[in-house]
Amino acid sequence: MFLRSFRRNRLFNRSTVRLAVILVTVCLTWDAFSLACYDRIPKRVPPAYDHTNHGRIFIASMHWNNEGILRSHWNYAVLDLVKHFGPSNVFVAVLESGSWDKSKDALRDLDYDLAKLDVARSIVLEDTTHAEEVLRTPSTNETGWVLTSRGRMELRRVPYLANIRNRVMTEMRRYSKATNTRFDKVLWLNDVVFNTEDILTLLSTNAGHYAAACSLDFSKPPAYYDTFALRDLSGSKTVSLQWPYFFSGASRTALVSGDPVPVQACWNGMVAMNPEPFYATPPLSFRGVPDSLADLHLEGSECCLIHADNPLSQTKGVYVNPNVRVGYNEVAYKMVNAFLTWPSPFERIVGIWKTRLATIPAMLRYASERMTIHKRVSEWGADEPGAFCLVNEMQILVENGWKHL
Repeated sequence: MFLRSFRRNRLFNRSTVRLAVILVTVCLTWDAFSLACYDRIPKRVPPAYDHTNHGRIFIASMHWNNEGILRSHWNYAVLDLVKHFGPSNVFVAVLESGSWDKSKDALRDLDYDLAKLDVARSIVLEDTTHAEEVLRTPSTNETGWVLTSRGRMELRRVPYLANIRNRVMTEMRRYSKATNTRFDKVLWLNDVVFNTEDILTLLSTNAGHYAAACSLDFSKPPAYYDTFALRDLSGSKTVSLQWPYFFSGASRTALVSGDPVPVQACWNGMVAMNPEPFYATPPLSFRGVPDSLADLHLEGSECCLIHADNPLSQTKGVYVNPNVRVGYNEVAYKMVNAFLTWPSPFERIVGIWKTRLATIPAMLRYASERMTIHKRVSEWGADEPGAFCLVNEMQILVENGWKHL
């Protein structure tokens, strides 16, 4: 009797396990099939079919040791963009800061070509190098410096970059005042490979209604590049460097669907912004966190903080457009734009499972970092509206770039 019951239970257990294995296999197969076969046509805006009016565009950029990409791609892409919008509808503002390669010569060539097109522009080439910046003694009460673990006052990277960006934006207000005109969009471009279709698609994000719209940027695909500025709709860093990136369900769902992805902050190679806050009094400006907070070994990207400070972020939204993918080199750009749909079926399956497996470790890691950040901000004793931008880092400018301390 007991033996018969034992055999019956064992057969039942085997059947149950077999059924469970079959169900799991079916679920995983369906999951892989749905991911691999999701084939939504990306929302792109080819120049030949662009019937929208994006108005006047203020094109802004800053460069340092970018001769290679300036000569190979960037200058030509900017000229094509100007020709598409029409020289009277754009202003090109570039600030180069003490490069030791021939970036200045490349930008002089761009200046010459823009002059032939009669384009309003400001191409500023500075001789002051990083070495001269970091070796000088700061003046009394000068901000943007921090006492480091090396026992000396050193120039912070983020306020230095924010100052350059603000100088570029000053050109927009100066020109608008002089000509009694206003721009309809601000377009910031990093040293990336892009084309006119990329720009038109970016500007058309969410039918043009946004505080800011960003591309996705890549240096070594499939990993995305700009981890310093990108925060999902919950204000979190991404789970993984690979698609579909995000913690937030709303951000992840939009990405998988190929729709504009709602986020709290982004930059990612290039960003289009509503210019109105930059015309306000006082104008919206780029910044780093206060030096007294940086003293506690905290930092935040000026490209993230700008969204925290922008009053339009809450009302009009900040978006990443996954249909616009730029690269910091030609190989990266071609890899992420090689096919009509992106990412590939294989990359979707690998990416989603990497994200799923990384979620719990990432949650624990970020929770620990957020606790550290919260403790230090509490110790600081003031409000920081861009707290979601903060990272447990100290970044300083050095002769050949920047470094962590």
